[in-house]
Amino acid sequence: MGWFKAAGSADGGGARPVIASVCGALDGRTAGAGLILGSDTVLTCAHVVNDALGRRPFEQQAPRPERSLMFVTLDGPRKGYPAHLVHWIAPRTQDGGVVRDGARGWLGDLAVLRLNSPPGELPAPEPRTDMAPGQKVRAWHSSGSRSTFADLTVAALEGPIGYLDGKSTGMAVGPGYSGGPLWCEEDGAVVGLVAAHFMPSAGHGSQGVVRRSWGIPWQRVEAELRSLDALDDDRGSHDADDRGAAEAVAADEPAHGMLVAVIANALPSAYTLGDTARQIAHACGVGTGSPVTPPTVEEFAAFLLTHPRALAALAEILRPRDPRAADRALVAGRLSDTPRLLSPREHHRLHQLLPTIGQPVLARFPEAVREATKRVAVPSDGATLDAVLDRLETLPGDGHSDDGGPRVPALLRVVEYIAALCPPHRQAELRIWSDRVAARLGIPSAALRERRSDAQEWSRAVRGGNRRVRVLARVTRAERGRHRLRVWCDEGTGPRQVSTDSSASYSGSEAARELLRVLESLAPSATDGGRPLVEVLVDRADLNLPVDEWAAQAPGELVPGVLGVEFPLVVHCPELLHRHERFLPDWRERWRQLDSGETLVVSDPAQDPHQIYYELMGRLDTVRVSVDVPAGPRDAIVEICLAVGIPVVMWDRGRDTASHVTEHMAQVATRELPDGVRVYRAKAKGKTAPQYPGRPVLAWADADRTVPRLHLTEPQESP
Repeated sequence: MGWFKAAGSADGGGARPVIASVCGALDGRTAGAGLILGSDTVLTCAHVVNDALGRRPFEQQAPRPERSLMFVTLDGPRKGYPAHLVHWIAPRTQDGGVVRDGARGWLGDLAVLRLNSPPGELPAPEPRTDMAPGQKVRAWHSSGSRSTFADLTVAALEGPIGYLDGKSTGMAVGPGYSGGPLWCEEDGAVVGLVAAHFMPSAGHGSQGVVRRSWGIPWQRVEAELRSLDALDDDRGSHDADDRGAAEAVAADEPAHGMLVAVIANALPSAYTLGDTARQIAHACGVGTGSPVTPPTVEEFAAFLLTHPRALAALAEILRPRDPRAADRALVAGRLSDTPRLLSPREHHRLHQLLPTIGQPVLARFPEAVREATKRVAVPSDGATLDAVLDRLETLPGDGHSDDGGPRVPALLRVVEYIAALCPPHRQAELRIWSDRVAARLGIPSAALRERRSDAQEWSRAVRGGNRRVRVLARVTRAERGRHRLRVWCDEGTGPRQVSTDSSASYSGSEAARELLRVLESLAPSATDGGRPLVEVLVDRADLNLPVDEWAAQAPGELVPGVLGVEFPLVVHCPELLHRHERFLPDWRERWRQLDSGETLVVSDPAQDPHQIYYELMGRLDTVRVSVDVPAGPRDAIVEICLAVGIPVVMWDRGRDTASHVTEHMAQVATRELPDGVRVYRAKAKGKTAPQYPGRPVLAWADADRTVPRLHLTEPQESP
C-alpha cells in the first residue's frame, strides 16, 4: 500500500463499511442511511434527504440552503455531525419527469452531504466497484446496528437498476435501509446503494415471502456524480492496487520530477521529510507508515499528485520557512489536473464561515459569482453553494498580474465580493481568510487589495441601484376586455413618455404588441445586454390583472410573445404606497436594506390581516413578504403590506392551496426576484409546466426610481 495509507480502512475479512445515519436536524428522526464518500462528505439517496427534511419523497427541487440542515451519525449514535446539502440529483423518470408514488424504479435520486467535521476525522471511504449479476451483497439498517444486516443477491441488472433478492430467513430490506451501502465481501467493496424494496401486489403474499428490493449500481452512481464533479475528493474509490496504479500514473506526470526536486531541496533530512509527510497526511485524513522511516521522495511527490489537497497543504507548511520552495511546488502543481486550490484547513474554515453570513447575503451568491468572474463561465444558478465553490477552485487567476507573478484566483475574487456585502464583523472574518490564502499562494497584497477595491465599488453600485432600463406601463380598464395604456421609458435619467394616444383602448394581445414594439425600439447600448424591467402601474383593484400572461402573437407571427416570459415584469401600485404618507420613510429605509433585510412568509389562511400590520410594525427590517394564503385573505394582506411600505411582495394569483411559487422563489435573492419570476413563468409555460403550477405576481416598489405623475384617486408622484 505504501507509506501513505487510507485512514480507518478495514483490515481482514468480514469487514463492513461504516454506516451513516441521516437524521432531521429538528426532530432527530432517522430517515435513512448513507456511506462515506470523501474526506468530509456522505452519499445517500435524495428521497432520504427529502424525508429527513419533512418533504415529499420525490420532491425534485433541491432544498433551500437554510432548510437543508441535517445531522449525520456514523455507526449508530456514537458520533454525530451537522450536515448540509452539497450536490443534488433529483429522482426522475426515464424521460426526466416527476416520479409518482408507487413507482417501481427511477433514475437520479442521489444527494451528497457535507459534514461539519475537522479535517482528517472521518474514517476513510471504502473501496467501490461495479455491480454485477450474481454478487452476494449485504445491507444494514440506518440505525447502524450490526444485527440488522440483510443478505441479498444481485438477481439482475436492467439498465440503471440492480434487482436484489433476499433470503427467506433473516432480515428483509425495509424502511430505514434506503441510501445505505451494498457491501460485497468477496470483492471487498461497495457495489451500490439501497434504493427501495418492493411491496407485494395483490396475490403475491406478504413481504415475508416477497423479498425483492432494488439498488443503484455503483457504475451508475459514479456516472451521475462525475457529471457534477462530485468525485474529485475521492479517497476510497480505489483498492490498494488501484492506489498503487494511481501513484504510478502520477510518477509519469511532468509535475512529478519537479516536485521530487522541490522536496529533496526543501526537506533534505530524513527527520524533516518524515515530519512534514506526517503533518500533510494528518491534514488530508490519511494514515502513515513507519513512525521512524519517512516515505521516499518519489512516493511523497506521487502522493501530492493523487490527493487533491496535499499540495496546498505542503505549500502551507513551506511558505513561512522557504517561500521559494513553496512557489516552485505551486508552479509544478499547475501542470497537473489533480491539485486543488485550498488546503484542508483553508477549505474547512471557508465552509465554517459562509453559513454564518446570513441568508440574505448567501442569496446574492450567484450575482457575486457572475460579477467577480466575468472572464470565465461559472454555472452558479441552480447549483448548490458547495458545488459552485468546488467549480471555482478549478478556475485560474484573473489577468491583472503585471509582473508575471501569481494572479488572484477566481475563488478569492468571489469571496471578496461576498465579503463586500457582509456586515463589518463577518466581512473582517472573510477578508482575514482571503489574506491568509493569498499569502500562502504568494500573491502580492497589492493585487488582492485591487480586487477588494473592485468588490467594494460593485457593492456600492448595487446598494445604490444599478439604473436598470425600465419600460413603465400605466394600465387601466376600459370597456369589457379592453384596457387603456400609457407607456414611458426610463434609461436611468427618469421616465419619458413614448405613448401619444391615451384614449385608445387595447385588448390584452394588442397591448402586448404595443409594449413589445416599445421594448424593441430601445437601443442595445441602453439595455447593456440585460432585459429591461417592465413595471406595470395599476390601481389596487387591478393588482391581479394578468398582464404578464398577455401574448402578442398574431396570425403569421412565429413566437407567442408572452410579456412575462420574455421580460421581467412587476406590478407597482402608487395608490396604495401613497395612501398613508407616514409610511414613506419606512418604505425608503426598507428598500435601503434590500440586500440584507428579512423575509416574512404569511401562510396561515386563518390569520387576521390586521395581525400582519402589527407584525410588520415590529419588524422594520422586513423588506419582502411572501403571501401564501387563498385569494380572500390574500388580497387584504397584500394591500396592507403595500400600504405600510413593504417594497417587495409576492403571491400566487391562481392558487387556493399551498403555493409552489412561495417555496420555489424563496431560493432567489430579493434583488434578483424580477428575473427569477420571469424564469419561473417561462418554465410554467413549457414542458416542465406540471412542476411549475404557480402564477406568480411580484409587486416591486423601487425607492430609488421615480414613476410618472398619475391621475389616481389620490394623485401622487414618488420621490
